[in-house]
Amino acid sequence: MTLSPVVLFVHKRLSHVRQTIEALKKNELASQSELFVYSDGAKNQSESGDIDEVREYIRSIDGFKSVTLIERQKNLGLSKSIISGVTEVVNRYGRVIVLEDDLVTSPYFLKFMNTALELYRDEPNIASIHGYVYPISDLPDFFFIKGADCWGWATWKDKWSMFESDAQKLLYKLKKEKKEEEANFNNSYDYIKMLEDCIKQKNDSWAVRWYMSAFLEDLLTLYPGVSYVQNIGFDNSGTHCGPSDRFEVKLNDVDISNNIDLAIQEDLESRRKFELFFHSLKPTVVQRVKSIIRKLFL
Repeated sequence: MTLSPVVLFVHKRLSHVRQTIEALKKNELASQSELFVYSDGAKNQSESGDIDEVREYIRSIDGFKSVTLIERQKNLGLSKSIISGVTEVVNRYGRVIVLEDDLVTSPYFLKFMNTALELYRDEPNIASIHGYVYPISDLPDFFFIKGADCWGWATWKDKWSMFESDAQKLLYKLKKEKKEEEANFNNSYDYIKMLEDCIKQKNDSWAVRWYMSAFLEDLLTLYPGVSYVQNIGFDNSGTHCGPSDRFEVKLNDVDISNNIDLAIQEDLESRRKFELFFHSLKPTVVQRVKSIIRKLFL
């Protein structure tokens, strides 16, 4: 099996980077995998010290076939850093596994990713492989959902070439094809609002553009029924994530990647369970009232 390179994007959170690296090193394929670490530059002088500490740590790590540190002299921001870094590596190697510095992986993450990348490398209807799945019970061992995702994922050069960076073009095509409700998981999660905010420069989400790019091409992403990835960024330390425990999962501690055998079609029952989970994230009337009252007394 040809192993994919792993690309990790880091910034200034040393404690998170350590957890991400230490978990990744425990993967059975880590010692055979090439690791590329993209370190974004400082937004301002106050970040320089933290970034230097992260880079010093990266230079000291072992446990991989090789470690290549790419130091950005200027701050590109997460979106530009990921888009350019993924493009560079996938164009060179033909496939790529992507992590950010707040994603802790199961020891079987790399096995799952590489197995699926090899298994579906010539399948035209699959956009990517995803390591994280929401804390939803009774999902099948593996399943497909239309679109793409962003918490520990992998793809191939030909699929990444379909990435459309222009959010306005994506929104136009979405409305032209009248796929707004489907894109929003039956209006359970407002991805379109994220796309509109991207156009208005209220966010710079590469992830919503990756999702919409794959969705509009009717491409699928493979998910595991039990997550291989835990996001530890919901501690108010990240750029885009506030504090929350709604996305916490128990990591998959069993290697069943050799059992991937399913029809290449969207699993509508699993999609419905995604919708129910998204609905559960919405604040209830009682919660909204309590929030208003709290604000009145601030």
